[in-house]
Amino acid sequence: MSARIDSFLAIAVEQGASDLHLRAGNVPVVRHEGELVEIPFRTLSDIEAGSLIDEMLTEEQRDAFRRHRDLDLLYQVPGLGRFRVNCFQLHGGPGAVFRIIPKEVPSLGDLGLPTAVARLARLQNGLVLVTGPTGSGKSTTLAAIVNEINRSQPRHILTIEDPIEYTHIPARAAITQRQVGRHVGSFAGALRSALRESPDVVVVGEMRDAETMQLALTAAETGILVLGTLHTSSAAKSVSRIVDGMPESNQDEVRALLAMLLRGVVAQELLRKAGSDGRVAVIELLLQTHAVSTMIRDNKAHLLEGFLESQRPAESGMQSRDTALLRMVRDGLVLPEDALSIARRPDQLKLVLDALARDEEEA
Repeated sequence: MSARIDSFLAIAVEQGASDLHLRAGNVPVVRHEGELVEIPFRTLSDIEAGSLIDEMLTEEQRDAFRRHRDLDLLYQVPGLGRFRVNCFQLHGGPGAVFRIIPKEVPSLGDLGLPTAVARLARLQNGLVLVTGPTGSGKSTTLAAIVNEINRSQPRHILTIEDPIEYTHIPARAAITQRQVGRHVGSFAGALRSALRESPDVVVVGEMRDAETMQLALTAAETGILVLGTLHTSSAAKSVSRIVDGMPESNQDEVRALLAMLLRGVVAQELLRKAGSDGRVAVIELLLQTHAVSTMIRDNKAHLLEGFLESQRPAESGMQSRDTALLRMVRDGLVLPEDALSIARRPDQLKLVLDALARDEEEA
């Protein structure tokens, strides 16, 4: 017998939503094109919300939720799809958020990512970070990079995820996917054992703490390619997050390692597409150069934002967020007001957009 939550998930999938939110004391809502929209239903009581969540959990998961009051899991409904779930306790009762996982692993082309991102998939070693806030599509971009490696290179890819979202079917690569809490106790524990499993590529679903970050650097130092995600909003902040998360006595060493090992940072945010359904990823892209490595090693990561602003994507492959936004407005992909809402330097971008609008009127 199917769980009652499946009916709400069916509505979310039919509406093309990215998420379903259930919370005691609230009406169920879906996130559609970044906006929260209520489902025509009554306000959920504490007991009703708890019952909806309990029905989809195994006994082991129920026990874990009662003990820790927080639980991450993958929920699958045959014929409907797979969902990444976070269950939690809040004032007034339990809640859960369901992220809808697309059925097909996307390609880099499907996502409209800059062509320079494909370079990262061809790297043989080093550290590559995909960063952004919650719900910015980091996992999807990471899956697309893994998919590119899988279809083009005979390598062993080892993923460490919580939970496993996209299931990769081996093409040219051999793929081992491990789930934290199910196949291994922690990201750090999985990273410690990873090097004994002869990987060419290690994918760290989330670099949550200093230990995981240090182990990821150590793995990259051995000569393999490490791909990971961080909850940071820019390339510069990603470097600072790793360095600042380490003990002060180790920070100079970590900066030196990052200067040597960091091959690229893909920092992204999602924006509504202009005039149509769907959202598009706005990509800030930093690639390793001598100048970038020097800034990191010399504790001048704050200069990276200005460095990116000076880059010409056609020449270096790199671009700042505002450069990406300007191109997307010019191409009609996003509206000027939406671009300004997430710009690093909105006043400067507005001046350029206003000048662009005047030129178009005169033409």
